[in-house]
Amino acid sequence: MPFDPTFTDRLRQSRDRLFTYLDHFAQATILVVGDLTLDEFLTGRVERVSREAPVLILRHEETQQVPGGGANSIYNFAKLGATVKAVGLLGKDLQGQALQQLLETVGVNTDGIFLDPDRPTVTKTRISGHARQSVTQQIVRVDRKSDALPSPELQQQLAQYIFEQIHTVDAIVCSDYGDGTLTKPVIEATLKHSRTIIDSQKQMPQYQKAFIFTPNLPEAELAVGYSITDTQTLSQAGRDLLRLTGAEHILITRGEQGMTLFDQKGTQQHIPAFNRTKVFDVTGAGDTVVAALTLGLSAGATVWEAAVLGNLAASIVVRQFGTTTTDAISIKTALETLLAELSELL
Repeated sequence: MPFDPTFTDRLRQSRDRLFTYLDHFAQATILVVGDLTLDEFLTGRVERVSREAPVLILRHEETQQVPGGGANSIYNFAKLGATVKAVGLLGKDLQGQALQQLLETVGVNTDGIFLDPDRPTVTKTRISGHARQSVTQQIVRVDRKSDALPSPELQQQLAQYIFEQIHTVDAIVCSDYGDGTLTKPVIEATLKHSRTIIDSQKQMPQYQKAFIFTPNLPEAELAVGYSITDTQTLSQAGRDLLRLTGAEHILITRGEQGMTLFDQKGTQQHIPAFNRTKVFDVTGAGDTVVAALTLGLSAGATVWEAAVLGNLAASIVVRQFGTTTTDAISIKTALETLLAELSELL
């Protein structure tokens, strides 16, 4: 495992603190404001080609529904043991009912979820099929969503709820997938907290002076307007993102290349990927990073230590297919394994 010796020493010196932070995950209360999505997976066996049109006929076998988008971020916090207050919008439809039930089943407080009668619950239905004893493959995805913004009244309701909760939570997370929940009044409300973590795909400059942003590589490239291809462009992107957002910290996640942390003091810290060989699916890994990072910060970790915990959590979920989560016990095990492997190299 070719880790930089300086990083290895620092990780080993942080060992006891990292385990202590993991023990404190369950003591945190987090408010997550996000674009709530229902991910639906419909699977069937291919029987034949239809006579009505040149399309496959599937014999339905299973339909699975899981939280997606901002709802996956909420779900991650709950599975890591935190007390979670969810803020967002659902349509008055069966998909909204299903998603709310999924969140309440894991103990999420849904008092901040409001119903929007004019827009459907954002739903992504992936239809997959297989022949006998063959690999299941996705055939088509059907999306339900509206491009219209929620009414001004709903925007104010969301903002007012956030204002009321600010002093009851350890951190606020904005999970912005561009589906309309995080409008200007809502964003302004979230930024009143001193520890606001931003996971935004498109509108990072609107979250001025947030505590930390966690873009992945494509999101960072979109925000700065150029490709990040080497250490020079990566460093430049970190500086540009700090300037664009006024944030205290920027954490750019780069998949198998790890993640790099920047701050307003000009410090740049690289954290290598802990799992490069057993990556099966990166879906939702960013939400896992944000959840573990935020809970680490709430437990008293430095930003670097919190990023290490986020990296450890992501190294677990990418080993599994689909949108998955992990828990504090699994992160502890991953940390113990990593430290043992490092000791063997000494």
